[in-house]
Amino acid sequence: MGIKDFFYLCLAKWRWFALSLVVVLGAALLYLLTTPPVYTRSTSLLLKFEQGPRSSITDAAGVLGDLNLFQSYTNVNNEILSLQSPALMTEVVKRLGLNVNYSTDGTFHKEVLYGLARPYEVEFEGFADNAGVSFTITPEDDGTLTLDHFRLDGDKYRGEVTAYVDSLTATPVGTLIVRQLVPSDTTVLGRPVYVSRSGYAFAGKAYAKRLVVGQSDDESTVIDLSIDDVSPQRAEDLLNTVIAIYNENWIKDKNQVAVSNSMFIEDRLAVIEQQLGNVDEDISAYKSEHLLPDVQSAATMYMTQSSEADAQLLELNIQLSMARYILNYMMSGSGANQLLPTNSGIESSGIERQISEYNALQLQRNNLVANSSVTNPLVVDMDNSLEAMRGAIVTSINNHIATLGTQIEAIENSAMQTSQRIAAAPGQGQYLLSVERQQKVMESLYLFLLQKREENELSQAFTAYNTRIINPPSGDPVPTSPSRNKVLMIAFVLGLLIPMGVIMLREMLNTRIRGRKDLEQLTVPFAGEIPLVGEGKKNHLLPDFLRKADVDGGVREIVVRHASRNMINEAFRVLRTNMEFMLASSRGKAEICVFTSFNVGSGKTFISINAAACFALKGRKVLAIDCDLRKASLSAYAGSPSRGLSDYLAGRADDISRLIVSVEGHKGLDILPVGTMPPNPAELLSDPAFAELMESLRAKYDYIFVDCPPIDIVADTQVVEKIADRTFFVVRAGLLEREMLPVLQKAYEEQRLKSMSVILNGTESAGSSYGWYSYGYGYGSGKDAYYSSKE
Repeated sequence: MGIKDFFYLCLAKWRWFALSLVVVLGAALLYLLTTPPVYTRSTSLLLKFEQGPRSSITDAAGVLGDLNLFQSYTNVNNEILSLQSPALMTEVVKRLGLNVNYSTDGTFHKEVLYGLARPYEVEFEGFADNAGVSFTITPEDDGTLTLDHFRLDGDKYRGEVTAYVDSLTATPVGTLIVRQLVPSDTTVLGRPVYVSRSGYAFAGKAYAKRLVVGQSDDESTVIDLSIDDVSPQRAEDLLNTVIAIYNENWIKDKNQVAVSNSMFIEDRLAVIEQQLGNVDEDISAYKSEHLLPDVQSAATMYMTQSSEADAQLLELNIQLSMARYILNYMMSGSGANQLLPTNSGIESSGIERQISEYNALQLQRNNLVANSSVTNPLVVDMDNSLEAMRGAIVTSINNHIATLGTQIEAIENSAMQTSQRIAAAPGQGQYLLSVERQQKVMESLYLFLLQKREENELSQAFTAYNTRIINPPSGDPVPTSPSRNKVLMIAFVLGLLIPMGVIMLREMLNTRIRGRKDLEQLTVPFAGEIPLVGEGKKNHLLPDFLRKADVDGGVREIVVRHASRNMINEAFRVLRTNMEFMLASSRGKAEICVFTSFNVGSGKTFISINAAACFALKGRKVLAIDCDLRKASLSAYAGSPSRGLSDYLAGRADDISRLIVSVEGHKGLDILPVGTMPPNPAELLSDPAFAELMESLRAKYDYIFVDCPPIDIVADTQVVEKIADRTFFVVRAGLLEREMLPVLQKAYEEQRLKSMSVILNGTESAGSSYGWYSYGYGYGSGKDAYYSSKE
């Protein structure tokens, strides 16, 4: 079948397409009405990068740039994972109460109640965090509430409970309080409200899956967040809360380094304060005991020289003390997964940078462990990196201590020379000099730590968010799902594709004769075609398994009428013209025409009686003989009399003329009915009396049409064929299998049937089911318009 043929076949089935479009579009409209609308809300965040090693305290106060407390780099992918984490979303669910849903019956679907639209708020007393509960609240006229349809973790509980607003109510699933949020005259209070509560973790995971987080483009640090929800207000609240909790967690993470610094400074201050107090007490006690004056006045000249050395030793001893403390802290192993103190005061940019990088990586590792586990491949990689970094830091500190030792040794050698010059001074002065030197070291260290403590406090107070909202949560007021235009377009396309598929499948599975085109492969002469009429046409439109068992086209009357110009009458006139050419004879006696077929119900009886009637319209004398002695279908057109051909052949009647019935309203048309159903039809038709009868009837009629049973079913047709002049084989469209056409062609070639011609019955006119196969009759207008044969 070509595209053009398929197009015309679809065009012939326009009613199927119209019905399909009505049904599918109706289903689409029903879907649009019954599906809750879903809205999309989105927002955009700008991540603030901290390029290179920077101090969080410098960001806050701008005065501690020399501290290099820690190094911070912002990774966009890490922040996206953090925003999508179920832990963060669970905190959002707890803060907004999103694990409890309220809904009520709408016109076509359930309406979600959120925020100010909720008529009630339920407080669940003593329920586990992950308990799933659902029930229905129905308001009563007396102001009470009926609670029923209880479920707890999937289990149903029967019974109804009467509750009062703002009162503790015991139910089969637990104790709860129902609070009324809207005025009592609000219309929503008159409808049942469905309450559903899920666990925090379950709700958090569900919302986390629905939250879409992505980077705007690869070159930017802008993150887009969006979520679909039936409540646009709930979607906006969720996005705002996600951003707020994310910022809170960011500040918390940032302050962890400052807290670690505070603990270190406080510990060192307590130790140095105690040591400084002991030194002060020693100096005071010694001077009181020995009544010593100010020894500096006595050794001014020498002390001037040694003062510079002392200052250098002071600086170096401070660095050496801090370096040894940090080294002992790292070598102790107690803080394997803790941050290293960065307020060390070591004047080595390399060591301070290494400690800052170590703290930044340690902080990332701890955050990743909090959201996953220590077996995470990323955590394992970070642990390996941290171990390597600790080793590098220890090595750097050892090198730095060695350097400081060398410097101190050189300065001490210089100071020793100066000390030797003042060795002659009283021993008391020497003692006081050493003690006062120790006192100055401790005082300087104490003041330094006090300053760092204040700076660290400022860092905690002024830490800023690392995000900025570019576009607040917003969205289109029109629902994004279901899309009205998209659904209707898909429905329209399906409405066209469904009948097309049915038609194509029907054609692919149809193995029967469909029309004139299927007979073009035959060389058998074609006598004509008869279209469907009446109930037969309606029955033919149905699928094969729904068709009624119609026999002879479903018509039980002679449709050929005088002066009638409808399609069926013109079809028989065309058939009559073709038959006249085929039956032309110079013998001057009636031609005997046998009508047979392969199938029961092919319409051979209908065609034979109406073809006879059509010949009678031209003033010819025509006799239609019912030789189907088993069914007697043709006899029904004569009223099925009780006596007929079988009675004559059986010897129960002598006068054949008394058995012949003239058809009322059809002058010149007679019918010889079967009469009594015989038990031996083949034997009766084989009797020589039948041949003699046919010869006697030839002289009385112009044409004799014999209705025989289907060929190859019984032997009657082969018997009648012996005295026939021509055979008209009736093929019923939609009934005969196409695989039988070679059998028909072989019968013609072997001349099993005398002068065989084919009549195609049951074709459809143009515009109907198989009109593209049919030639039809279409000239004229009106019910009885004149039709001419056309291809």
